[in-house]
Amino acid sequence: MRIGILGDIHGSVEALEAVVAALRDDGVDLFVQVGDIVGYGPQPSRCIEIVRELGSVVCLGNHDAAVLNLLDTSYFNQFARAAIEWTKSQLREEDLAYLRGLPLVVRQPPFTVVHGTLHMPEQFGYVISPVEALESLQHQDTPLCFVGHSHVPAMYLANKGSLRDLRVVMNSEAEISYRGYDRVLINVGSVGQPRDEDPRAAYGFVDTDEQIASIRRVEYDIAAVQRRILAAGLPEVLANRLSLGV
Repeated sequence: MRIGILGDIHGSVEALEAVVAALRDDGVDLFVQVGDIVGYGPQPSRCIEIVRELGSVVCLGNHDAAVLNLLDTSYFNQFARAAIEWTKSQLREEDLAYLRGLPLVVRQPPFTVVHGTLHMPEQFGYVISPVEALESLQHQDTPLCFVGHSHVPAMYLANKGSLRDLRVVMNSEAEISYRGYDRVLINVGSVGQPRDEDPRAAYGFVDTDEQIASIRRVEYDIAAVQRRILAAGLPEVLANRLSLGV
């Protein structure tokens, strides 16, 4: 099976369409999305629509939870809070109903999907180092686990009986064989808000037959998204950061 993994989309249609086109060229059989379809970006409703049209396997992200008033946004920065309030005004009832139906964790062997850490999914913690990866791997009961949230791609490989013998791959782009490992945790980065100083949209690709996992990048029309952000009256910083990948 070929699986296309969509990282945090954050309301960026141009980035999402570029990633979906690349994954279709790869002949994927299934799309997975790791949460945060909305937030920051200017087209949240259309992004939800595209994810639904793809028949994606999706979990709930913290920005998705925030627009549903399921999460206290006091720890969000002022720009993220402003975007959440704006996003609430843009979503249709059918969009909200879809988000309400998303679980914190999806287990669909051979993979698990969660937005943040697997050991405490309701707290939306970040997997940003081997420490958090190890904690999640200890709770992982499928060969593969796909996460997002940090917007920084990484892959962590281990075996259940010796989790501390961890192989770590932290590159903007990478392709590896996971043959010989029975636990693989992949942070797929972000489609619409990369923060690893590479402004290209990030996404994941896994071939379970060949046992190959990839973090891939694709160019998209950043300027078009920036124009939409400014036209919507969203904070200017949300547009500027896209060019820098931060």
